Amino acid sequence: MTATCDRLHRILREREIFRFPFDGSFIPTNGIYVLYESGELGHGGERIVRVGTHTGSGQLRSRLKQHFLNENKDRSIFRKNIGRALLSGEQDPFLKHWELDLTTSVAKTAYGEIVDFDKQKAVERRVTDCIQNRFHFVVISVPMKDDRLELEARMISTVFDCPDCRPSQQWLGLHSPKVKIRDSGLWQVNELC
Repeated sequence: MTATCDRLHRILREREIFRFPFDGSFIPTNGIYVLYESGELGHGGERIVRVGTHTGSGQLRSRLKQHFLNENKDRSIFRKNIGRALLSGEQDPFLKHWELDLTTSVAKTAYGEIVDFDKQKAVERRVTDCIQNRFHFVVISVPMKDDRLELEARMISTVFDCPDCRPSQQWLGLHSPKVKIRDSGLWQVNELC
């Protein structure tokens, strides 16, 4: 698996790298994004820390905006996971409120009196700063949904199974309350064996 993962890293490093702020017009409408995080190394360069895609047609640019710009952890599991690690690393009791899904108006009403929305806004801002300053990505155009989902799963498995793709001792994800994130060195839990 190491040779396959090494090849994957080398092929992807030849692609255009996008950093915040990025021009969405240069990003395909359908495809896969591969995230790198400053300071995380593997295979002679920066290692892959997340592979993702989208299910709706023409939504790749929107998906990346949900991660990098839209301060709503309930619309981006990546954002939610970054916030989890930040709060858990500080042993902040607000973590239990961060876990709540406030997508629906029913949930907002139900939890409205217990969630400190000013605190949530402040954590969202920290998550945005972290993502915009520490992460960059490459994209692969994959027009068909089934092809995207299959390729995404294979790429995740390749990185997950590679012994050379382990996190540094300073990796923020080591503070995650999610065991799969800590153990895998990837900012995701889906598609991990």
